[in-house]
Order: sequence, then C-alpha cells, then structure tokens
Amino acid sequence: MAGNLYDALLGRLDREDRLLLTDETAGSVSYRAFADQCARLAGALLEAGLQPGDRVAVQAEKSVTALALYLATVRAGGIYLPLNIAYTPAEIEYFLTDAEPSIFVCDPSKFAALEPIARAAGAKTLTLDPAGKGTLTDAAAAAEPIAQTSSRSGSDIAAILYTSGTTGRSKGAMLSHDNLLSNALSLVESWRFTDKDVLIHALPIFHTHGLFVATNVVLAARASMIFQPKFDPNKIMEAMPQATTLMGVPTFYTRLLQHPGLSRESTAHMRLFVSGSAPLLAETHIEWQERTGHAILERYGMTETNMNTSNPYDGRRVAGTVGFPLPGVEVRVADPETGALFGTEEIGMIEVRGPNVFQGYWRMPEKTASEFRKDGFFITGDLGKIDADGYVHIVGRGKDLIITGGYNVYPKEVEMEIDAMPGVNESAVFGVRHPDFGEGIIAAVVLKPGAELTEQSVIKALDGRLAGYKRPKKVAFMAELPRNTMGKVQKNLLRDQFAGTFEPAAAK
Repeated sequence: MAGNLYDALLGRLDREDRLLLTDETAGSVSYRAFADQCARLAGALLEAGLQPGDRVAVQAEKSVTALALYLATVRAGGIYLPLNIAYTPAEIEYFLTDAEPSIFVCDPSKFAALEPIARAAGAKTLTLDPAGKGTLTDAAAAAEPIAQTSSRSGSDIAAILYTSGTTGRSKGAMLSHDNLLSNALSLVESWRFTDKDVLIHALPIFHTHGLFVATNVVLAARASMIFQPKFDPNKIMEAMPQATTLMGVPTFYTRLLQHPGLSRESTAHMRLFVSGSAPLLAETHIEWQERTGHAILERYGMTETNMNTSNPYDGRRVAGTVGFPLPGVEVRVADPETGALFGTEEIGMIEVRGPNVFQGYWRMPEKTASEFRKDGFFITGDLGKIDADGYVHIVGRGKDLIITGGYNVYPKEVEMEIDAMPGVNESAVFGVRHPDFGEGIIAAVVLKPGAELTEQSVIKALDGRLAGYKRPKKVAFMAELPRNTMGKVQKNLLRDQFAGTFEPAAAK
C-alpha cells in the first residue's frame, strides 16, 4: 500500500451517484456529492494556508460536513486532528499548543472563547455548527475546488488522535495513511462488508471507532450508512428495517435491551452487530442473543493501533473475549517487566505488531521508544491472556493491576464474580492505598432497580469463589459508574474519589 488515503477510499467512487448516506439535515448524499463537498472544503483549507503536513484541529458537532472535513484534510495533504466536543477551553489550549495546527475549526458558539487560544498557538480559526454551516462552509462555497489529490506516501501521517490522558500527559498518536487503510481493508474482509451493506452510524466522529472504523469501512466496502447525530434508541430501532449493520459501544446494547420494540422480528434485516471501545458484559451478550437471535461481535482496538482482534464472523463469538488477531496482525502476551513471552492461559501484557500500529507519539520520541520492543511489538498497556482455543481475553489495564499484600489481583476476575450476582447490574474493582497491604481493594457496585444488597452480602457471596486476598475490603454502592464519552469506566476518578478510605483517621 502507498499513497493518499483519500484516493484509496473515495478516489475510485467520486463520480458515482450511488447513495453514500442519509442524514436528517443533509438528506440523501451520493458518493459524487460527498466527494464534491470534500473537494470544496479541501480548496478552502488550501486557500486558508494549509501546507502538506500541517495539522487541522477540529472541535465540532457531528455533521456530514464535519465528516467531509476529515477526508478533505487528508486529500489536501494535511493531518486531521479531531477533538472531543466536551473538551474545555483549558484542554483545547493544551492540544493546540502541543499540535500547533495551522487551522482550527470550532463551533460558532465557542469562537469567542477559543479563537484567542488558537491565535496564540498560530492557528487560523474557522467555524462549523451542528447543521454543517459556518465560516468554513462560506469559504468552501467561494473556494476553487481541489483538482488533484495531494501526493502522500503510505507512511506519511494522515491523522493525530490524542489518547484519553487518564494518567499523565495526553499523547498524540500519529496514524499514517497505510495504518488507516490497512485496518479498513482488514475489517471489510473479516466482517464480510459489501456494497450492499447499510451501517447505522450513531457514534461520535472525534474517536477511532466512529471516525476510522465505521466511516473507513463503509467507504472501503463501497457501502452506505444512515448517519445519525447521536445515539437515540428510538432512531436506531426505526433505522433497522433499512439497515444491515450497527457498530456501537456496550451502552448502545444495554439501552437497546430496554427498548420494548427489540425482538427477533425487528432485527431480522440486520446481519451484524459489533461492539467495542469498552468491555461488553457477558450478561449483555447472552441477553442480546436471547432477545434477537444475533450474537454481538466484540472486537479489541485502541487509539494507537486501530483494531487488533475480532471475534469471528463465522464461528463462535465467545462472550468475555475479543476473538482472534485480525489478518496481518500479530498478538502475544509477555511479562510486563522483562518482555519474556508467556504461554497459553498465562496473564501478562498484550503486545501487538502489524500494519495497523501507529507511527509513534507526536513530538515524544523517548516515550515512543519506550512503548515498543526491539522486534517492533507495541506494548499496549492492556493485561490479558490467550486461551487454549486462541481467543484473546482482556483482563484490564496495566495501571489498573492491584498489588495487595504482595499478590497481584486482576480487577476483571473480581468484577466477573460480582457481576454474576443476582441484583447486580455492573461493577468496577480498583485499588487505593492501604497502610498494611499496600493497596486495598474496593468494589463500586451498581444495583438493578429494586435489588437489595449490602456490603457484607456481596463480600460473603465471594467466599469460596475467590481467594481471600482478592475479595474487596470495601463495597460502595453507586447510582452509576463514571464513564468517558466512549463508555469506558474511568477508574482513575474512582481511585480519586475513594483515596484515603483505608488511611487512619488522623492521616486523612
């Protein structure tokens, strides 16, 4: 593979009147119309001063124009940098100062607060509202459409995505044209996408899942999508008779299970449901299959690598696992400290190698070097194992490992036992400082409506199921667990909230 990602995804389709997407605001958009929009936006970027390799930072609500801006940036030779719409001005200041984009696109309502920040970082600010209108589209309407795609090599950077930054400084993962294209083609093959598919796209487009997995797969397969501004269970159910696939986070599926219209009949036209970005509870997997007859396909990826593994399209989709390595991707488990390889069923650090793995962290060469083994494997930071059948299991983040009394405790093992208790909806297990054991285990538990459990009843139920050192020393009942925008439980916030729980009163 080599060359500009735009040509690979849209260059062969840009004159086709075939449907690309339907949208509440934009209506029906053909491949031709979308490519024309990309050409005009690319022209506007060039007239605004974009040079090959310049960054275009974007904090804008989901819209067809915002999606086209991604492809337009790539076509013009720029590097696309999507930013979470929830980021505050202080957070935006960090990203713009670090990435030094030449152009920054934001919502008009945030212009007054963000333009001075962008100007200080050396960026020109344009606006784009939720309807896909603003000074950016005004400029595009007056601009000369780009006539030729910018020449890029496969190893050139196409996008920078910042990691969530739950610990320490947020890092910019540099993804090349080949990184993104190789992963899209691998997923098209693995998930059997064709030009007959219609994807329900209800994910945000500032994240790998919605921007690269969903969008790039549709374009690579010449498929189409129903483009929805956000997740709405009613809108999802309305779209299913016209759709064939849905990609979502676990929250999509737990909330759809609460919809009275979900049934085998209402999902009969669908061929595939994919879940990712956070662990899917085995209970959700089982209940979904019982209600719909479909087994959710769970996969595993991350900002730095796109997708690494997937449960099989044909074959057993095992609840609680993330399946097998995707074509071209190698996965192994190693000792986090020494790098020594582990065998079947041994828990260690997940490491991956393949054309999907990023080019490194933006302007952080030392950090980049520390995250790769000498043979090119990327150290993911995720703890897991590979079972006897070859399925990959993720048991938690390396930083979530609890060491209590000198023993290692993997939170996932404890969470699975608690989640299986009658009356428990979900749980999150984490460690905080303990004066005697180093770390003490706490379980944050969310109960189902009407359930009545006590701290002691939860701990007692684990007796005989887990070794004593693995059992929580405290159970805290919560209305809900703190999550980020992609549904991942933010254990760092829980650790902060319960810090000092085991400290002597005088030390608190």
